[in-house]
Amino acid sequence: MSKQGGVPLNPRSLARGGMRRILMLSWGYPPLLDSGPGRHVYALATALVAAGHEVTVVTRHTEGTPREEYADGVHIVRAPHDAPEHADLVGWITAFNHSLTRSALRAARTGGYDVVHAHDWLVAHAAMTLREHLDVPLVATLHSTESGRYEGQLPEEYHHTIDDIERWLATEADRIIACSDSMRREVTSLFDVPAAKVDVIRDGVDMLRWYARPREIATARRDHAGTGPLITFAGRLVAEKGAQDLLAALPGLTREFPGLRLVIAGDGPLRPELESLAGPEVTFTGQLDGHDLAGLMGASDCHVIPSTYEPSGMMALKAAAAGAPVAVATTGGLAEVIENGATGVTFTPSDPQSLAAAVSSVLADRDYARALSRSARRRVREDFAWTTAAAKTLAVYASAARTAEHIAREAEQALADGSLTGSRLTVIPGDDLSLSA
Repeated sequence: MSKQGGVPLNPRSLARGGMRRILMLSWGYPPLLDSGPGRHVYALATALVAAGHEVTVVTRHTEGTPREEYADGVHIVRAPHDAPEHADLVGWITAFNHSLTRSALRAARTGGYDVVHAHDWLVAHAAMTLREHLDVPLVATLHSTESGRYEGQLPEEYHHTIDDIERWLATEADRIIACSDSMRREVTSLFDVPAAKVDVIRDGVDMLRWYARPREIATARRDHAGTGPLITFAGRLVAEKGAQDLLAALPGLTREFPGLRLVIAGDGPLRPELESLAGPEVTFTGQLDGHDLAGLMGASDCHVIPSTYEPSGMMALKAAAAGAPVAVATTGGLAEVIENGATGVTFTPSDPQSLAAAVSSVLADRDYARALSRSARRRVREDFAWTTAAAKTLAVYASAARTAEHIAREAEQALADGSLTGSRLTVIPGDDLSLSA
């Protein structure tokens, strides 16, 4: 029986689903939401708390927030910024992980945790240290990969470093969570981990959070719609989000639909270049959140997601929850959550002509657009609740505990037999464990 923080832990009870205290590590968490995973962690943590579990999230501190607090039932611990002033990215992340580890260990003094749940490579070093120190299973959610974002081309040395850290985390974690079947294939292919080690749990969608109020829809139409249709885009302005392809498709769409307007909500390094390519029919709003974004999407005659890399595809369902008909590239998770002609329309990635044809099919037939929107919204409501995602995550925690328990048994037996010297423990998912020389 292992022990941490003065509290004895029984791995057999954990394997039977007794995951009462959960330690999550995340780069971002409200109010610091400069990444998609931060929103995911918030929604999952609050859903787990609502299900009766204790959740501590250790994240980075930002000015104006307390170092420690309870919010929405979640215990939030914020690690101070102590990176060297002129550190490069990897040096900054290393210093951040030291701070994250210290903050988590202080939180652990009040009692034991049953599992460590790491979100992405940014917290990998802290996660590995805490797993070893607290003697608990480690679960890792890989929300994306560096290789996937750059289509396998890693241009700088630090990209290779990030890729190496992702591989290390995937290899060492007891279980891996991926947000889509596409992401599962990506992880197993890139990092040579068995598919049986990776569980697919799709993100949930908060229907209330993405409900577009009539007043907000009216405001968005007043501010942005012209005499023709209104189409929208929301996302980071980086190459893989594909806004450049939407702009390339726009001339044909404006000829077909006079008075058409496009609103691009988001920010990023490509914004100046995209603004230089855009005509007067395009409005850049910067980043929108909350009801402003829901209202914009709800006002849209077609919300377009032209990404070339999109692990989860959840933005399509958020737009659907807001009431927008959606047109998406057949990329990653997008192709899994949107059924062409049933819950939206699809087009070939990086193909402005295909994009224009898909959007045109929606704009040209309002009855068709409304049918798509209703079907998509119904699917969101029925299949993408955060309560479901939380329940599946708890099952993964229990599976990770079973793996850890079997490893401990094998190691104890090997020590008793005197056969561990010069050997290593090989873990094969499916509870088939062996020692090899």
